[in-house]
Amino acid sequence: MAGGCSIRAIWILNNLDAVVFSRRFPVVEKRWRAALNFESDELFTSIPNDSELADAFMDRKQREGSARGFGVRRTHQSSPGSDSWIDDPITRHIVSLYITKEEQKNLLWPLILHIRGLFTILVLPFVEPKHLKAYASLCKRPDCGSALGLDHGLSSLLIQLPSITGAFMIAHAIGDIITGDVVEPEVIVSSAPSVGGLFDSLTGSIGISSRPKPVAPSVASSAPLGAAVPGLATADSQKFGSRPLDKDALRTFISSSMPFGTPLDLNYSNIFNIKANGFSASDLPPADQKQPAWKPYLYKGKQRVLFTIHETVHAALYDRDEIPDIISISGQLNCRADLEGLPDVSLPLSGVNTANLEVSSYHPCAQVSDQGLDKQGVMFSPPLGNFVLMRYQATCALGPPVSGFYQLSMVSEDKGAFLFKLRLMEGYKAPLTMEFCSVIMPFPRRRIVSLDGTPSVGTVSTSDHSVEWKIVPSGRGLSGKSIEVTFPGTVKFAPWQNQRVPSSRSIGATADEDSDNEAENASNMVNEEHLMEKMNKDLPPVDLEEPFCWQAYNYAKVCFKIVGASLSRIAIDPKSVSIYPAVKAPVEFATQVTSGDYILWNTLGKCPHVATVKT
Repeated sequence: MAGGCSIRAIWILNNLDAVVFSRRFPVVEKRWRAALNFESDELFTSIPNDSELADAFMDRKQREGSARGFGVRRTHQSSPGSDSWIDDPITRHIVSLYITKEEQKNLLWPLILHIRGLFTILVLPFVEPKHLKAYASLCKRPDCGSALGLDHGLSSLLIQLPSITGAFMIAHAIGDIITGDVVEPEVIVSSAPSVGGLFDSLTGSIGISSRPKPVAPSVASSAPLGAAVPGLATADSQKFGSRPLDKDALRTFISSSMPFGTPLDLNYSNIFNIKANGFSASDLPPADQKQPAWKPYLYKGKQRVLFTIHETVHAALYDRDEIPDIISISGQLNCRADLEGLPDVSLPLSGVNTANLEVSSYHPCAQVSDQGLDKQGVMFSPPLGNFVLMRYQATCALGPPVSGFYQLSMVSEDKGAFLFKLRLMEGYKAPLTMEFCSVIMPFPRRRIVSLDGTPSVGTVSTSDHSVEWKIVPSGRGLSGKSIEVTFPGTVKFAPWQNQRVPSSRSIGATADEDSDNEAENASNMVNEEHLMEKMNKDLPPVDLEEPFCWQAYNYAKVCFKIVGASLSRIAIDPKSVSIYPAVKAPVEFATQVTSGDYILWNTLGKCPHVATVKT
């Protein structure tokens, strides 16, 4: 237990910084006091009460500027002992509080901070006193930042604390319950089933369709149709943030998922089913087998196994010699194993080396072993319903699915000329199919009056602040070939002076600055640099939640969906999947690739990029 994750306390605050829910774990707190070894140091404090916690949280907001804080050291604002003094953005998510007791300020750290809707969630995991001392010394160090190779920085400290990861998982699980976003991983079946209508009738009866949508668990203990599930909310209540906090659902989740402060199973569906239905004699496992915590009920019904790889492609394409393009893939292998009893499923996962996996993690039910040069053997005892078997970060083995450039040049104050030249699916072969593809040019700070231009392929539509170019419409997939498309045109905006966007930066501006701007506007200098500066004036200050401050730059965003195979080349051969004890259960494998932040930066304008370290 000492090497795992234990939680000392959990707090939930509302938007008025008042504690509306809290839970403490005396067993873990007893371990904390025993670990102090009679040290009488002002750094160490016992669990504060709710009012002390709320006061300390408000003090931090005033000191750090917001709930999350600055994240970086600021002159005349950051002070020794504060989180921002460390000069590391991670301190916006792992924070500290100073609890005032008997006119002394005692340090409480590490607190995992997670903001969800109108609520702020704070989770305090157990760490050794030596780690708390190390953090306290970092808060007073004269130098700042997490330089590469530094042995005593915040990153090297956090990597020694696995409880931090567990606390983040708990905070996110609680956030999902608060907002009602308890959604199971998406598992889909192929659009061309092998046994025709019989397959469709069977899958339809258990809630599976050929369309890519989440599949609900088909267990006898699931909630009845129309029943209100504690912790879930309607779309309207989520939208307006008016949903009250369901304390009963939180108490049930916490007491069942982390008894005595030690997380066991954070699957809310399992916990709800156990509470709603309990257990019966028919739910007992075989006498010679141990039933894992992630499978509280045994499945009964038609047996089958479904695997789905979901990949999201992120890219920053610059079309510049001095800035390399960046493309990465985040993916997950989702599974649904409707199997009776407690069987083990094993499979070879191919393409592991081809994908150049940067990071990978597996469900606790899985055991992994190497099998050859480009395969990994995975064996697992599947949980009930849909679950994520594996998450990973990888490179794109096939190159960018959409490449090319985007250029925008302001020919006058209210008129811009643009050009797209793109290549779709270059080097991609069947069965890879692009189901749809569109490009959006956002202009959040300018109102579009008119658009002039005709693309070589597709249709164009406009709104007040964006232009959308549908290259491959839904229902007309692109498979087995690549195409090159172009779109030249001009876009006209409403006069700038009628649409100035107020911002926090402009508050307190002097009359002299306004007169300088008017003089600049009257200038006859019509050049690219001047026009782009005018486009980008009055920008709000950069927020660390959006460090690139995208509104300061011109870009286009590409949206697409590709099916047929994964872009990382990770795959599963359904014929190689084995089940023990052996049963006749069909195995299906499907893939789905969608675009994330797939950005074409304006080749003729300024663009943000990460500086590379020269060795």
